[in-house]
Order: sequence, then C-alpha cells, then structure tokens
Amino acid sequence: MTDENAANRIAELTQLRTVVGAPNPGSVGKEMLALDEICCQFLSMCPILFMSTVGADGRADVSPRGDLPGFVKVLDERTIAIPDRPGNRRIDTMSNILANPGGSVGLIFLVPGVDEVMRASGRATVTSDPTLLAQMMVDGKLPKLAVVIALDEVFFHCGKALKRAGLWDAARQIDRRQFPSYAAINHKRRPHESLEKIERFIADNYKNELY
Repeated sequence: MTDENAANRIAELTQLRTVVGAPNPGSVGKEMLALDEICCQFLSMCPILFMSTVGADGRADVSPRGDLPGFVKVLDERTIAIPDRPGNRRIDTMSNILANPGGSVGLIFLVPGVDEVMRASGRATVTSDPTLLAQMMVDGKLPKLAVVIALDEVFFHCGKALKRAGLWDAARQIDRRQFPSYAAINHKRRPHESLEKIERFIADNYKNELY
C-alpha cells in the first residue's frame, strides 16, 4: 500500500461513521429473531440465494443456490433447510461449515421482479436425514445432503442496489455473445482439452445433472 493510500485508509469505526453519517432510523432495529409470515411468503417465492461462509483459515466464500421457488424449506420459525443439488463437487460451502466452529453463515435471498432482498444469518449444519431429503425430491431425484440453518436474525434490505443495477430490467441484459461462454472460460485454463469437448461436457451436465 502506498503512503497516499495508507493516509486515506479508514481504520476505525469512528472514522467510518464520520464519513457515512448516522443510520436511517428505519434501518436500525429491524432485525427479527424469527421468520414471520411475510418472510415465509418471500421464501416460498424465492428461486435463488447466496450463502457466505468462512473457512478455518479465515478465507471467505460466497456460493449461489438456485432451484424451483419453494426449494428453501421452512422447518420452523427459527430453522430453514437448503438442498445440496449436484454441482462441481468442490464442496467449499459445506467444508467451511464443518471447519468453522459454530458453522456461521450469511444469506441473501432474491425473488425475480422484487428489488428488495431478504437477509439472514445463522449457524449451519450438514445433514443426510432421509426424512428431510425426501421433502426435497425433484424429478424423482433426492439430494444427497442438505444444509440446515438455525437462524440468528432475518430482515429485509432496501432495493437501492438492485435498482441501481437494473437487475430485472430486460433492456439492460447484455447480448450473450459479448462475454465468453463458460466453455471458453474453462478452455483458457485447460488448453490441452479441445473447446468442443468442454462444450459437450457442459451441455450434457446442464441437461442431465441439474438434480
């Protein structure tokens, strides 16, 4: 870090608060300790979430989880469960949950067309409970595992970020040809494999390995 950057570094909470100012009254104390009926309705409509975890080495990870609306199961007002569908088998999220005492996680839930998001945090465990997994079957296929989260807090977050991003505005979607395909991205890192072979693998994986 250069001397100039060091001089402008915000290192203390008092400095940060001086720059940002006091929080809006409505944003203070809105955290809930349990899901209410509006939270449950939001989860029933939610097809995508992002889950953050931290490993034993302090490295952070954020992973998406997406499925049919209602895939997040509300077990009770303080507990939710999320199926682990087939992926790349890196198991970063679940490894961090096992490695981090308490299994702390942070979550953001989104519903297409709604600019506000729901945030939550809690303590996660990984389970292979067959009774729970049976509730998560899709197309006759069961997940092998699920992440169960005991919630510590939940609240709704204003829509400014999504409004600025225009996330749900179809007019702001790019022409997909403007960015490399997933196969092309992987080919750059695995030049010994043909692009066509990688494309075939990804197409088959997307078609046959979603569940």
